[in-house]
Amino acid sequence: MTDTVTDVVEQVLRNTPVFDGHNDLPSALRARSGYSVEGLDEGRPDLHTDLPRLRAGGVGAQFWSVFVPSNLPEPEAAVATFEQIDSVYRLVARYPDTLRIAYTADDVESAHADGRIASLLGIEGGHSLAESPGVLRSYARLGVRYVTLTHNDNTAWADSATDEPAVGGLNDTGRAIVAELNRTGVLVDLSHVADSTQRAALAASTSPVLFSHSSARALNDHPRNVADPVLELLRDNGGVVQLTFVPYFISAEVAEWGQELRAERERLGLSAQSWTWPRAPRPGEDPARVAKEFETALTAAEDDRLRRWTERHPHPEVTVAQVADHVEHAREVAGRDHIGLGGDYDGVDHQPVGLADVSGYPVLLRELADRGWSRADLEALTGRNVLRVLREAEQRATEPLWPTVPLR
Repeated sequence: MTDTVTDVVEQVLRNTPVFDGHNDLPSALRARSGYSVEGLDEGRPDLHTDLPRLRAGGVGAQFWSVFVPSNLPEPEAAVATFEQIDSVYRLVARYPDTLRIAYTADDVESAHADGRIASLLGIEGGHSLAESPGVLRSYARLGVRYVTLTHNDNTAWADSATDEPAVGGLNDTGRAIVAELNRTGVLVDLSHVADSTQRAALAASTSPVLFSHSSARALNDHPRNVADPVLELLRDNGGVVQLTFVPYFISAEVAEWGQELRAERERLGLSAQSWTWPRAPRPGEDPARVAKEFETALTAAEDDRLRRWTERHPHPEVTVAQVADHVEHAREVAGRDHIGLGGDYDGVDHQPVGLADVSGYPVLLRELADRGWSRADLEALTGRNVLRVLREAEQRATEPLWPTVPLR
């Protein structure tokens, strides 16, 4: 009997579960619950992510993004990054039957064999390093396995995709940071960086690199997407682009809607950003009280004029088929061995229809299987490729800094 598409996807997720490149649950927990990790085993409908839906989505390994905004002063950003890292460790400690901290590719495979979801750390923005090799090495010892060289703003040593060029890609400090990442076995992540920075980092890196959450520039000319010539360089480097689901990156129509929304906010005299970085609880404070403070501030910032505009101009929807188009394009240009998935859940307020939360990965896999993707193709996408890159970075490291025995 021939396997159905559903059968194939179920087999894929049993053997090679999704190794997702980017999930912003830590910052969502900071904002919505004052870093409380309670209730994630029972379901958290206010979030894109909870434990039942991770299981339903076939997620076997997750890079948790320990993001902090790139407009924070760098020493403050470093403190906030350590707070984010702490939240992941507390999350894993609270749910040890479901989650396990992982530092290496072997740890990921061991966690899967034991029925756990491997939890790794990814820093989103080189500002969190504060230009300190010691801070970088401290992150590595805590299990950080990638650093995105910039977020939305330039650093002093690297250009961002969404800021005005300043250093022409990477300067000498930037190249030294890439070398230190290679030396310690931490992946260089090129999501968020300018084309010039992508090319400079690909030229400088002696290990495979990662795009943790980006899509294809050829299908939507968005600065956060990856151009075909860079995808070709990525193939030659041996790295992986983890295709994201962010509607602004997938659809030109949604990107245009976002520009119109920003223009309307400006016309109304509102801040360009609808979301501000919440403070963390101080010693002895009730996390719920801090979360309520943030919620109250958000409510106070709401504007009826903007709400009326969005009612007249509803957010365009993105389909699973459109996401699959980006995945297929990246495969065509970079090759099957250089693609993965990076959903960016809990990092955006709106996801494609059918991919509204972390339970949606099988929907995308079924779409690809319907298009003729084989089981081997799908397993490369879900986890084998990024696991290979992780292992190669470990093997090429000259001073690996992660613990030799994973914490349980």
